[in-house]
Amino acid sequence: MKLEFLFVPTADLKASLALYRDGLGFTESWREGDATVALALPGTDVQLMLDAHDPAAPVGPVFVVESVEAFHAARPESLTVVEAPSEIPGGFQATYRDPGGATLYVMDQSTEQNPS
Repeated sequence: MKLEFLFVPTADLKASLALYRDGLGFTESWREGDATVALALPGTDVQLMLDAHDPAAPVGPVFVVESVEAFHAARPESLTVVEAPSEIPGGFQATYRDPGGATLYVMDQSTEQNPS
């Protein structure tokens, strides 16, 4: 299990980029369409993922695991399932709530095709 992203939903991607990239100096790592941008956080391998698909979604860490299905089957009982494993581009994702009410996301890249 590796912390890969801090997921930050936004209602205004342009304004969020102005703050994090232009104001704070984070470096843009990649984009997916017009609604998702990842920014490198200085001094760490973790990225900030700004996403405008669902501005009301909770902020939370995104952990990468080898298999979301295996994680889901073996997860601690204290994690409440918010969203069961579902397919996303390149793999699967599930959403949980910890005992304190914080949201965490778990994803894998199990279906991602590696170029030959």
